[in-house]
Amino acid sequence: MVEKTIKITGLDCLECARGLEGSVASLTMVDEAKLNFYDGTLTFRGEIEEREVLKLINSLGYGVADREENALLPEEEPNALLGFWRYIIQRIETQMALGAGGIVLLSLLFNQLGFPGWLTISMQIGALVLAGWPIARSGMVNLWVNHTFNINFLMTVAGIGAVVIGEYAEAAALILLFDLAEALEGFTNARARGALSKLTSLTPTQAIRLVNGQEELVPVENLAIGDQILVRSGERIPIDGEIIEGQSDINQAPITGESIPVWKEPGNEVFSGTVNGSGKLIISVTRLVADSTLHRIIQMVTEAQSRQSRSQKFIDKFAQYYTPAMVLLAVLVAALPPLLFGEPFLNPGTGNNGWLYRALALLVISCPCALVISTPVTMVASLTKAAREGILFKGGIFVESLSKVSAFAFDKTGTLTHGEPEVVACRDLDHNASESCESCKDMLALAYALERHSTHPLAQAIIAEAERCGVIDRYPAAKNLKTRGGLGLEGLIDGRLTTIGSRRLFREEHDVPQIIDQWVDEAESEGKTAMLLCDGDHVRGFIAVADTPRQTAVEVIRNLKAMDKHTVMLTGDNHTVAGAVSHSLGIDDVRSDLLPEDKQAAVTKLKEVFGSVAMVGDGINDAPALASADLGIAMGGSGSAQAMETADIVLMADDIHKLPFAVKLSKFANRLIKQNIIFSISSKLAVAVLAVLGYAPLWLAVLADMGVSLLVTLNGMRALRYQGGN
Repeated sequence: MVEKTIKITGLDCLECARGLEGSVASLTMVDEAKLNFYDGTLTFRGEIEEREVLKLINSLGYGVADREENALLPEEEPNALLGFWRYIIQRIETQMALGAGGIVLLSLLFNQLGFPGWLTISMQIGALVLAGWPIARSGMVNLWVNHTFNINFLMTVAGIGAVVIGEYAEAAALILLFDLAEALEGFTNARARGALSKLTSLTPTQAIRLVNGQEELVPVENLAIGDQILVRSGERIPIDGEIIEGQSDINQAPITGESIPVWKEPGNEVFSGTVNGSGKLIISVTRLVADSTLHRIIQMVTEAQSRQSRSQKFIDKFAQYYTPAMVLLAVLVAALPPLLFGEPFLNPGTGNNGWLYRALALLVISCPCALVISTPVTMVASLTKAAREGILFKGGIFVESLSKVSAFAFDKTGTLTHGEPEVVACRDLDHNASESCESCKDMLALAYALERHSTHPLAQAIIAEAERCGVIDRYPAAKNLKTRGGLGLEGLIDGRLTTIGSRRLFREEHDVPQIIDQWVDEAESEGKTAMLLCDGDHVRGFIAVADTPRQTAVEVIRNLKAMDKHTVMLTGDNHTVAGAVSHSLGIDDVRSDLLPEDKQAAVTKLKEVFGSVAMVGDGINDAPALASADLGIAMGGSGSAQAMETADIVLMADDIHKLPFAVKLSKFANRLIKQNIIFSISSKLAVAVLAVLGYAPLWLAVLADMGVSLLVTLNGMRALRYQGGN
C-alpha cells in the first residue's frame, strides 16, 4: 500500500475538484483519494502506478505542477492583469481557445469580404472543435466515470445544439467565451487559495546551527531538539525554541495576531515564523519543524477547510439533485411546447429563438458552480483571516456558529484574570497617602526579607512588588525562619523578630490596631487576601494580594454585551472574590465555589436557558465544561498543544481580547454567505426565466453563469480584508 501526493493545476471550481476526486477514487487499484481544492493537493492511496493516475488527470483536462519549479506562479503575481495573462498562456485549453478565437474573427472578416459561405462555416466549426475538444473530453470522461453531469458536459451539449440549429458562429463564440470565463474563475480561485499559502511562506527553510562555536547553514528539517541556532536582528525565527543567550523584542504577529513586539530574554520561549527585533539571539531548539507552532496552525487551518458548515452541507446536498433536475427541465422545455402547442423546435426565420435554443440557454445557466462555491470560498477566507489574527477555528461550522451563540461562560483564573496574585495594596500605619510612601516601602522590604526564598504564590507576589519598588537590598535575608502552621512566617531581621501572616494568626498573638482591622475588612470585602506584618512587637500594617483582572477583560465583556450576548463567570473561588471580580468587569452573572464537574453542570443549565453557549477557558482545567458547551474556546494556544486539541476555537495569544473580533468575523462571514446564496439563486433564476421566454442568448447565459461565480468568489474573499467593523 503506497500513499502519494501530487499538486493539481487547472482546478477552476469546487465542483470540478469533486469530479476529479471521484474519478481517481473510482480507479480499480485506488483504495482512497482525497483532493483538497484549496491547496490543489491530491492524495491517493493504493497499489496503482502514479502514471495511471496522471493519465486520468490529463484526460480530464487537468495538469500536474512541476515539483522542482520555484518560479512565481501566475496567481502569485502582484499585478493581477499580468498574472491572468500568464495564467492563460500557460494552459493548453486557453491556448487552443485563443487560437479558435482568431479563427472565428478571421471567418467573420471573410464573410464580410464575400468569401463562400461554406468556407466561413467550416472555419467556425473548426474553431468550435479546437476550443471545445478539451471541454467535451472532460465532460464525457466525467459522465462515464462518475455518472454525473458537470459544466463541461452541459457546455458540450449546448455547443452541439447550437450547431444543430445552424448557429455556427455563436457555438464557437460560446465555447471560446466559456474557456476564457473558466480561466478567469480558475485564476480568481487560485488567488483565493493562495491566501493560506502565505502562512506557509512565513517559516524560513534554513537556519544557522552552531556546532563547536562554528556556524553552518542547514535546512530546518535537519534540526534536532537541543540544537543551538543563531538568529540575527531582523531575521525570522526558523523553529520553536528557548532563548539561552541574548535579549530582543520579538514580533509575534504571525502566531498571536499582535503587532506590538514582545520583549524576550533567556528562558523565554520563541516560535517559528516570528520576527527577531533588535538583538542577536542564540536559541535552543525545543520542537522539531513538524511539531512547531506555525506548522500546527497551518495544519489546523488546512484541516478546518474539510469540516463543512451547515450551509455548505445543505448546498452540497441540494446540488446533487439540482443539476439533474435542471437537465430534465431543459429537456422538457425543448420538447413540450413543440409537442403540445405546435411551437417551433428550431429557430424560425423571424429572428425569434426556438425552444431547443431556449433549452440550451437554460442548460448553460443551470450549472451550480456559483451556488456550490458561494459558501466554501467565504469560509476559507474567514479561516485564513482569523489565523492571521491569532484565532484558530477548527472548521467552517464553528465560524458559522460563533456569532449565533447567546451566552458566553468564562473561567475566572487565568482567563478573566492574570492567574497570578499581585500586590494591590501596601499600607503602613505611617502611610502618607502617596504612591511613594517610604514607610510602606520599608514594610514591603521587611516582607521581602522574610519571603525572598519562598515559592508560595503569595510570596512570589511580594517578591515581584519589592523588585518593582527597588527595595530588595534594604534588609538582609531573615534568619531562623519558622513557619507558623500555614498561617504565617517569622524570622530575625537585624536581630528583631519579624512576622508576616494571616489575620487569624495576628488576632491570636498580637494587639492589632483598630485602623488596621478596618483596612483589612475593606480589603477582604473586595476579595483580596490580606497579610499583616509585625516588626518586633509593633504591628506595622498590611499587604493585600489579589489575582487582578486583565486590562482587556472589561472591554471584551462590554463588547460582547453590546452584541446582546449574556456573560457568565464560572469559578472555584469563594463568593466574595468572585463577586468582586465580576462586578469590576461588568459580568451579568456569576457562579462560584465550583468544582470542574460543577462547571460542566452549570454549562448544561445555561444551554437550557439561553440555547447556544460558548465556554471560554484555558483548555486544560476546564476541559469538561469546554466539551459540554456548544463551542469550546481555549486561550493561550501558542506553544500549548493541549489547548489546541481541547477546544473548537483557539485564541493563540494568552488573552481573550481577540474574542469580540472573532464573533464579529463570524457574523460578517455569515452575512457574506447569505448574500452569495441569495445572489446566486436570484440571478440564475432571472436569467433562466429570460432563457425560457427566449430573451437570453447563449453568450448571456455563459456570462451569467461564470460572472455570478466570479462575483460570489470576490465577495467571499472580502473576509480576508475584514477589519472588525459592522
